Amino acid sequence: MGTDQLYPAERLSAGQRATAAAGLDALLLTPGSDLRYLTGYDAHEGERLTCLVLPAEGEPTLIVPTLERPAAEAAPATGVRLVDHADGTDPYPLVRAALPGPVTAVGLADRMWAAQVLALRATLPDATQCLASEVLRELRIRKSPAEVAALAEAGAAIDAVHTRMGEWLRPGRTEVEVAADIAAAIRASGHVSVDFVIVAAGPNGASPHHGTADRPIRAGEPVVVDIGGTMPSGYRSDCTRTYVVGGPAPAEFTDYYAVLHAAQRAAVAAVRPGVTAEAVDAAARDVISAAGYGDAFLHRTGHGIGLDTHEEPYVVAGNPRPLEAGMAFSVEPGIYLAGRHGARIEDIVVCTTDGGQRLNTTPTELIAL
Repeated sequence: MGTDQLYPAERLSAGQRATAAAGLDALLLTPGSDLRYLTGYDAHEGERLTCLVLPAEGEPTLIVPTLERPAAEAAPATGVRLVDHADGTDPYPLVRAALPGPVTAVGLADRMWAAQVLALRATLPDATQCLASEVLRELRIRKSPAEVAALAEAGAAIDAVHTRMGEWLRPGRTEVEVAADIAAAIRASGHVSVDFVIVAAGPNGASPHHGTADRPIRAGEPVVVDIGGTMPSGYRSDCTRTYVVGGPAPAEFTDYYAVLHAAQRAAVAAVRPGVTAEAVDAAARDVISAAGYGDAFLHRTGHGIGLDTHEEPYVVAGNPRPLEAGMAFSVEPGIYLAGRHGARIEDIVVCTTDGGQRLNTTPTELIAL
């Protein structure tokens, strides 16, 4: 897949139109997913200023440290003027110089460092600051066919790791030891970085964001494995499966896992254009609640995914946003019994013109190792 397909040059002009429509004079984007979305540049995040100055009208300017200019020049974006600054010089006047005319309102990258926010406030004292995501959300929320293909590639890569779980997951090994093997496999599968590895056995599985512990896994314990990483494309993977190792699971667990499996399938089946995000959440939650486990489903059903692991749309009660073709998000209900065990099933699903397509294709039934 060519970078011109994944990061087309017209994104810059689309961003400028959205900036103008929002009543802003410019977007100021430091390293992160918004900058990469518009330019393809995976910029280094550091104390030296890198900033895309995207005016509502006029030529976009990418301000970079001199030592990072070669990397910026290799980025896919065209139509961006490059300006560099040497160590020891103040880069913020370059931002003002890249903005034509008076500046009364700008959008800043959501995760810009506070030091940079304050420096820009001093540089542009008459400008109101808002979040750039309010401008770019509508561009990023619907994935292009090239983006869906990149997410599918990420899904296949993380699926390949899950299919190897029997190599590492067994009684007597600690969660930390298993996680180290999984992290190596995530990189070997084609990811350029490991974003997270959750290996949560027995009572640790009742904490959705447990991580890992130096605790041996015991025979018959359920183990929640939630893993994801970033591909060379910049697009992310995220997939959860629940395993039982070395013996039969507790009867209570197998009973509620069957409920969870039905709930996850119901939510995936509910995906289609026009259905609201909260309706997909309800499709899973209603099944779990009807079985008496409603209080044990502790989190939303899903989150959007793309250049960020968590982005719009959020599949949660209170979000009436209708789904549209191209939206991609996780469907990951869970049941968590404090002090005992837990389970989660997670697939990435893309809304198509007439339904939903799972981008993770490994079985979702309880896996015995």
